[in-house]
Amino acid sequence: QVHLVESGGGLVQAGGSLNLSCVASRSIFSKSIMGWYRQAPGKEREFVAQIYRGGMIKYRDSVKGRFTISSDVPKNTVFLQMNNLNLEDTAVYYCNTVPPSRVFWGQGTQVTVSS
Repeated sequence: QVHLVESGGGLVQAGGSLNLSCVASRSIFSKSIMGWYRQAPGKEREFVAQIYRGGMIKYRDSVKGRFTISSDVPKNTVFLQMNNLNLEDTAVYYCNTVPPSRVFWGQGTQVTVSS
């Protein structure tokens, strides 16, 4: 059973933008704080941003002012608009609940920033 499906990743030059999407099952989306996480090669997975039905928004310090998390409640979808991307943003991006559930980790979507 697929609970969360991420999309929108790709290859972009430094300074560019991408918009990630995550479609969740209604049972998850309606009850949970939703978050974006990322894992760079050779590094631990880390929290990026969270949102709960349009509120309770938080970001990790390194993305503040560049990334914007939002949601479309009727469509059970969470977005991550990423602007002014830099090389350190290269990672596989995942959505999950906050705190994350081991069961909900999906394939993620690859974001690669080139110089």
